[in-house]
Amino acid sequence: MIEIRFHGRGGQGAVIASKILAYAHFLDGKYAQAFPTFGAERRGAPVAAFVRVDDKFINLRSPVKNPDYVIVMTGKLAEVIDVTEGLKENGFIIINDTKKAKEFVFEGKFNVLVRDVNSIAVKYGLGSRIMPIINVPILGIFARLSNSVSIDSLAKAVERFVPLKPKENIEALKEAYNLA
Repeated sequence: MIEIRFHGRGGQGAVIASKILAYAHFLDGKYAQAFPTFGAERRGAPVAAFVRVDDKFINLRSPVKNPDYVIVMTGKLAEVIDVTEGLKENGFIIINDTKKAKEFVFEGKFNVLVRDVNSIAVKYGLGSRIMPIINVPILGIFARLSNSVSIDSLAKAVERFVPLKPKENIEALKEAYNLA
């Protein structure tokens, strides 16, 4: 089983990203589930979303405690919450930021990949410069890194879950995939 945890802020699209990712895995013939958890429902508040994927039926219905992958929608979150909590040794952290990976210091043995996904979102007009919507492009990075889901299935899932600018989102997804 692969377990993924997203950390984002309200309005960045972490919950929709988890749904897209789970559905894309389903399209690839796997069992998947996606669900969020959040406190105060307001733009900018911290949000976590979870995805589980397996080749067999998933009977587990609890939050992901020991993810294989953590996707951090903004590097600033890594400064205020422990994004590595429960992350498996040698697990992967994907961070949207302009910093270098070595600038993020985490206790533990993890693989850290940092990419500027904001610039991709802005290039394709996803959100604004102040609040880029990076949920789809960051999935491209995850797909390339994990090799657990096809880019074609992700594109189909985007068409289902993203009613605004689907073409631009799919182009951003593919660009980010090639950036990983």
